[in-house]
Formats: sequence, structure tokens, C-alpha cells
Amino acid sequence: MKTKNPNAQRNNLRRAAFTLVEMLLVLVILAVLAAIVIPKFAGRSQDAKISAAKADISNFSVALDAFEVDNGFYPQGSAGLTALIEQPNNLQSWKGPYLNKVPLDPWGNAYIYTYPGKANPKHFDLSSLGVDGQAGTDDDITNWDAKK
Repeated sequence: MKTKNPNAQRNNLRRAAFTLVEMLLVLVILAVLAAIVIPKFAGRSQDAKISAAKADISNFSVALDAFEVDNGFYPQGSAGLTALIEQPNNLQSWKGPYLNKVPLDPWGNAYIYTYPGKANPKHFDLSSLGVDGQAGTDDDITNWDAKK
């Protein structure tokens, strides 16, 4: 018959559990790893938004070109980009909708469409205000500046 030794049971429990020092060491290691990894991925969301804005501008350009082929001109005035989803009055050759909807840019601002364009006098200007939401700054994404 085995005798129960309280000290032996206590020693077994101590070996089975983590000490406070071990737990703190694990937390410190996780914090160091997070401090290394998180900054590498933090800028990726902004890059993804810029890529999405460029893709939207490209999609708008294709739809606007299709509108122009069907109608002989680009949308003008207050119709703007809504002419791609809703048929303007008295326009019989409209074969849209050319887009499902007119999205906002990834930062929640409306895309800016101008015809005729200032940067593209024989074409249209299409841009996103970018991160800061202000026109004419370095973060603007446009259809006329290939660098951005």
C-alpha cells in the first residue's frame, strides 16, 4: 500500500505549473516579437488603399471611355460620374449602366471628375484626394500623373 506524502504531492504540483517569472518571460518575448513585426505590416494598409484608389480610377477610365464610344462625348457638368450608372435625360445612345455604383475613394471622399480636364485638356481629369483629403497635395492619386 502506498503512503500519501503531502510534500511529494506539493512538489508535483509545483513542477506542473508555471512560475510567475516564466509567465513574465513569455510575455516579454511576445512583446518584443510584436514590436518587430507590427511596424512592418502597419504601412501595408495605406499601400492597399492607394492601390485600391488606382484600381478605381482605372475602372472609371474604362467606363468613361465606353460611355464616350457609345455617346460621342464624355459626361459633362452635374451629370459627372453618375452618368455611368443612370441614363442622362434625352440620351438615346446610352448603353449603360457602365458601372454598378460610383464608389467613394478608400478614405471616404468622392472622386473628382472634370471634363474637359485641366491636366488633360482633350480628355478628362479624375482624381482622389488621398490620405489628407485635400486637393493639390502630394498624396493625390490622379489619372494624369503616372508617378503616383
